[in-house]
Amino acid sequence: MKSILFVFFMSLFTSALYSQHNNAKTMMPDSTKKIQVVEVSCGQCKLGLPGKSCNMAVRINGKSYFVDGTSIDSHGDAHASDGFCNAIRKAEVQGEIVKNRFKLTYIKLLPETAIKN
Repeated sequence: MKSILFVFFMSLFTSALYSQHNNAKTMMPDSTKKIQVVEVSCGQCKLGLPGKSCNMAVRINGKSYFVDGTSIDSHGDAHASDGFCNAIRKAEVQGEIVKNRFKLTYIKLLPETAIKN
């Protein structure tokens, strides 16, 4: 009986993991809103924001903002040589600044090389 319960709960857990999707791949731009090209990276490692863990941030007109609407790991390994903790990338984004945070509704990383920090 214990093994049946174990298998049941593991299958629920596994299906929950597989049902979650990567929102970065499913975001679509809103044709009525402006697309901006901004710098994207880890707020703490590369953009000078306070904190003790790695979080995605954008730099718009020289000012950095943490991002809501996606996570740093939704775009690959943040600690890889080209990841957000080691490189600043350019991206097309849509969203707005609300209470000093960037509320992201669309992002597309651009295929150029990293920006030197």
